[in-house]
Formats: sequence, C-alpha cells, structure tokens
Amino acid sequence: MKLSVVIPVYNEVDNVQEILKRVKATKLAGEIVVVDDGSKDGTRDILAKLDGKEKVRVLLHEKNMGKGAAVRTGLQAARGDIILIQDADLEYNPHDYPTLLEPIKDGTADVVYGSRFLGGPRRVVMFWHMIANQLLTFMTNILYDTILSDMETGYKVFRREVVENMKLRANRFDFEPEFTAKILKRHYRIYEVPISFNPRDYSQGKKIKLKDAFEAVWALLKYRFID
Repeated sequence: MKLSVVIPVYNEVDNVQEILKRVKATKLAGEIVVVDDGSKDGTRDILAKLDGKEKVRVLLHEKNMGKGAAVRTGLQAARGDIILIQDADLEYNPHDYPTLLEPIKDGTADVVYGSRFLGGPRRVVMFWHMIANQLLTFMTNILYDTILSDMETGYKVFRREVVENMKLRANRFDFEPEFTAKILKRHYRIYEVPISFNPRDYSQGKKIKLKDAFEAVWALLKYRFID
C-alpha cells in the first residue's frame, strides 16, 4: 500500500528541510505532498528547489488560509492508499511511522491517532495547553460516546476511502474536531497508539491560540448534529 504524507506548511523556513529529511529517512513515504499556506519567511524559496525531487510535490496557496485549508488541499492531491498528516514544526517525529501504520496494515483499523497521552516520551512543558487538549477530548468523548485520549493530535493516519466522500470545511485548527466528529459518526474503526512529542512554546512560534479552542468547541457541537 502506497503511503502519502501530507505536510501543511506556514512560515517554517527553519524547519521545513529537517522535517522532509526525517520523513524521507523512514523510507516509508510513497509521496510527500507539501502544501505551503502563503508563507512569507522564505519557506517557498526552499520548497521551490525541492519540488519534484525525491518524491516531493509542492502545492502553493497564494495567501494564508489556515492549517485546515492546507490539509484539505493536500488530501485532494494525495494519491496513496494510506494518508498520514505530518506537521512541519518538528513537534511530531516521523520515527513513529511504523507504529502509526501497523494497525492499518494488519487490517484492524481504518484510522489511527497518535496519542501524546498514552505513555510515550515527551518534553515537559505547557501545562495549560495540555489541560485545554484534555478538556476538548473529554467533550468529544461525551458527545460522540467514545474513549479517545487525544482528539487534537496532529498525527492522524487513515485509509484513502475514509475521506473520499467526506465533505470537510475547516480552514483553521478546527480541522481536528471536524475530522474526528465525522469519522466517529461514520463508525470507522479507530485505534490510538503512543507517540513521542516535543512541543514548542509560543516564544518558539507555536501557532495555536485560545480562540482556536473555542472554535474547536463549536465544531464539536455543530458536527454532532449536522453532517
């Protein structure tokens, strides 16, 4: 089965080459679809030199539209049987790919979430950010009758058919709750596996803010009752 790795990118001039190096080092990606979401810091200059080389395809948004929009563009372009979403900020390490892919490859899952709260190694930082994540996950579990430990994880892996007929609308970080709501309502088989996590803080350029948590709450409520 061919693996497509979709990487949304926005102003990651210091990290984009390293994340591509790490993804390639796994030797698991059949293609790497990089979607630049209107970067202004020189990221595009780097990507222009990498496009078309070593399985890398670069797609460009002319203006910044948000992570969700970049992911949706990548999903539409991906050609693989399995799709893996990879953030470009080095918080998530591609050395976890074999663990993430195993439940799908052995036929026990349609979707796999890499959980930051199942005992994997992680940097100790940002307590309140963790609490916000856990509250959103708790709300997801109540609304959708499930037992996820990390709804907001950036590591989501799934069979292509999961999203082929799914209408996704999120443009920002509300992609995570929208996608989660829709796969739960469709009763796909979801597995969680532990991953390592090295979060950066706001001084290092972390982009998720408090307003994104409110948007996630609204998305969870909205998609509970509509498709």
